[in-house]
Amino acid sequence: MSELVFDCLDGACEQYAAAPTLTFKLRIAETTGERIHAIALRCQFRVEPARRRYTAEEAERLFDLFGDTSRWGDTVKPMQFSNLAVMVQGFTGSTEVDLPVVCTYDMEVAAAKYFHSLDDGEIPLLLLFSGTVFTKGASGFSVEPVPWHKECTYRLPVRVWDEMMDQYFPNSAWIRMHRDTLDALQRYKAHRALPTWDHALEALLKEAGEQG
Repeated sequence: MSELVFDCLDGACEQYAAAPTLTFKLRIAETTGERIHAIALRCQFRVEPARRRYTAEEAERLFDLFGDTSRWGDTVKPMQFSNLAVMVQGFTGSTEVDLPVVCTYDMEVAAAKYFHSLDDGEIPLLLLFSGTVFTKGASGFSVEPVPWHKECTYRLPVRVWDEMMDQYFPNSAWIRMHRDTLDALQRYKAHRALPTWDHALEALLKEAGEQG
């Protein structure tokens, strides 16, 4: 049986992707000296928000996710970030592989809302692994599972997320709304000859007394 050890070395913005993409550098080591022919690897990324501290401003922005801070002991739970699958080429000893994670700035998605709420520091991530390992010995190929307990942690700097979203969506963010709401907002915008969606929302906020 092979014995695999996983370590996440780095996380960085992919500069020329079609959509916002974080590329994580993963090192895989085989510690028994056995030759690995290939690995069909699956990786689940989870955010572990309980593993960092928050400022009062961050806690206010996180109210929508976790409620009042007095309840955080019950409400701050791990959240799903991404799932992906990659083929790892054969190696002996250790190898490095890129894990590209396509990201969204949709504020209806819990992880995106969480990342957007942070000012600084790091985002605590847990990487959980599964899949199939193919080895080649004297008697031919053998197949074994990647044990379910295999995992590693990584702390992604908040600035990496912010810089990525600034690159793809400069000084902007995304929200999702019902089509009927969008149609009504379109009529409001057109009837008042407002040039942009920002101007329409600013006007509505002023009418509601939420913005000076």
